[in-house]
Amino acid sequence: MPQDGESSISASREASECPCYREKTIRMSSELFTLTYGALVTQLCKDYENDEDVNKQLDRMGYNIGVRLIEDFLARSNVGRCHDFRETADVIAKVAFKMYLGITPSITNWSPAGDEFSLILENNPLVDFVELPDNHSALIYSNLLCGVLRGALEMVQMAVEAKFVQDTLKGDGVTEIRMRFIRRIEDNLPAGEE
Repeated sequence: MPQDGESSISASREASECPCYREKTIRMSSELFTLTYGALVTQLCKDYENDEDVNKQLDRMGYNIGVRLIEDFLARSNVGRCHDFRETADVIAKVAFKMYLGITPSITNWSPAGDEFSLILENNPLVDFVELPDNHSALIYSNLLCGVLRGALEMVQMAVEAKFVQDTLKGDGVTEIRMRFIRRIEDNLPAGEE
């Protein structure tokens, strides 16, 4: 005979194994994340006098997140070292964005030298439920993403520049993040160690 609470544990286990339950849980979590991010941006807009300062703060916060997030990404994804910037672009778009934001941006607009590309986000989950007020026209609302990309890639020895060049919040048809490879970061080992 089941003890008190065993049937509820069993029912909860069965519910958590149901695909529709997981979908609702993931959806609710993404909505909570979106709303929490919106509250963060709102508070930064109150704390700083102009949009440029808010943009810098969002980038700095994203960078700090990226520096820490890369360890989780590498552990969960089992992705090995990328051999070139094109492979890095594929991993960012097809694995990282999918894993953390549930979207797969397209990779376009490669430069002839292969050191720049664009990530096109048809749907940016950070901007759900968001409208920019007229007095914040210079705000780069999702600038946190650029910081995350810079911080994470720096931890795997890649210096990059990431910036928004199109944004659906500003009337563009898509959201576009432009990525530019700057240089490979060499490990500085103490003298005598190789």
